[in-house]
Amino acid sequence: MSIVFFLLALSLLVIFHELGHYFAARLFGIKADEFGFGFPPRMFGFVKVDGTWKFVGRNDEKTYKNTIWSFNWLPLGGFVRIKGEEQKGQKDTDAITQKPIWQRLVVVSAGVFMNWVVAAVLFAGVFFFGTQAVLEDLPAGAHIEKKSVTLTGVLAKSPADIAGFQIGDTIVSVDGASVVSADDARLKIGVHHADPVTIGISRHDVPQMIVVTPAYLADYKKNGVGIAISNVGLVTFGFFSSIWNGARMATLMCVEIVTSLGTVITNLVMHGKVADDLSGPVGIAVVAGKIAQQGVTPFLQFAAMLSANLAVINFLPIPALDGGRALFLIIEKIRRKPMGRKLEIGIHNTAFLLLILMILLVTIRDVKRLF
Repeated sequence: MSIVFFLLALSLLVIFHELGHYFAARLFGIKADEFGFGFPPRMFGFVKVDGTWKFVGRNDEKTYKNTIWSFNWLPLGGFVRIKGEEQKGQKDTDAITQKPIWQRLVVVSAGVFMNWVVAAVLFAGVFFFGTQAVLEDLPAGAHIEKKSVTLTGVLAKSPADIAGFQIGDTIVSVDGASVVSADDARLKIGVHHADPVTIGISRHDVPQMIVVTPAYLADYKKNGVGIAISNVGLVTFGFFSSIWNGARMATLMCVEIVTSLGTVITNLVMHGKVADDLSGPVGIAVVAGKIAQQGVTPFLQFAAMLSANLAVINFLPIPALDGGRALFLIIEKIRRKPMGRKLEIGIHNTAFLLLILMILLVTIRDVKRLF
């Protein structure tokens, strides 16, 4: 089921990405020859001819005045064929090659912008309907309900990890005394430097008592049980506040992704090492499956973060990606003439093969870590 949830989310996000290209093209009078759901080969499609929808077979290669809306055999994402991107029809007035460079830049960038919009909308929905969040540095206008003292981290191989504590456990008491805040829980646990402490928790509304003995934590150079405790609650926002904070969160997420990518590239160039937490499709699919089991809201948050990732990665100045295509347009503007079509296609195809190879290598590493 992990693969199913991941592919469903990814396919919808790719379709919205391609719709961004489509709507931008139509805005400037550029024809879209075909919009496909899934990837070829084509099963069937429909096109409007003289006001009537006509069935388009899988082997139909005719050129129609309007866009063919096709359904294809590989049910992963989708694609849009913009007129003029291929050799055919490049001299026609409704081809992308006949439009000013700034319009072509908008069309190339529109898919990335659409992924940002989707991320903002999904985050806005999460804020409006409510999500469990740490009650620190919340934006203005937040409404808080169902407060609790919750474990937000468990250090691997620590006394707490060995004793069976899990992220999401709610701390109810320490040595029989109820706790009222995260600071209160830390204080009551902290007085046990090396003595056993009994912590009462609630896990999925089932009360439990766990005895744990603090030990020396090398990472922190002091004794402790190895848990992170936070005040958590159900946080909701009003309608307009949700829209603003959704856009803000999508932007902050994109900035964070750029920063993280910079760190990954620096480590790769300077130290020849790939970060341990870097994941490919398999690793992300596993995470998607686990998050989907937690409910609708966490999965919407995951989809929003995935959409922000697609926006940033697609706009990297790498050939074969939207950012690479935008870079070629900027170079064309500076040179005042386009690069040779065969050379550009060759560069994009080579870069695409290298990207596939990189994804394959990361996927192999994901599979090794899983099994």
